[in-house]
Amino acid sequence: MTSTLTVPLRSRASSTALDFEALYRAARDDVYAYVATLLRDRAAAEDVTAAAFERAYRKQRTFRADRGSERAWLFGIARNAALDELRRRKRTAALTADPADVDAAQPDDDAEAALRRTAVRTALATLEPRERELIALKFHAGLANGEIAAVLGLSASNAGTQLHRAMTKLREAVEHV
Repeated sequence: MTSTLTVPLRSRASSTALDFEALYRAARDDVYAYVATLLRDRAAAEDVTAAAFERAYRKQRTFRADRGSERAWLFGIARNAALDELRRRKRTAALTADPADVDAAQPDDDAEAALRRTAVRTALATLEPRERELIALKFHAGLANGEIAAVLGLSASNAGTQLHRAMTKLREAVEHV
């Protein structure tokens, strides 16, 4: 028996429903870069990114457009997943050294660009975790100050001020590398 009645995937009453597939395609690389910045471990970043998207998929009905953008909502979930991983690590043995950076300069890279990347990585390592997180949300996630504020639970002006201070410290650190 065939029916001419079709069931919509989303409720018509929910005009703010997420297009989860589009959100995933648009944000997956940025979420990974953000999480990798927080964790400093590529393998763990892959796992946490997958976990963040799984959580977001399960909780997509909780998204409310009046509380912020889809990206800010997603990065809030990714942040919580990364913090869960960091807390889990504290309960296990600590690393004696940072894992090797497989993104380090490739042989075909321009030498000057490789030096700049190395200087920025070294300078980022001198910043406090909160400062690194602010920079990652701004430049890896591409979030506006208001969205960063929503993710971190700050006012937009406070997020902007903290980001400005972190960027100033980063510039100074790069100059001294």
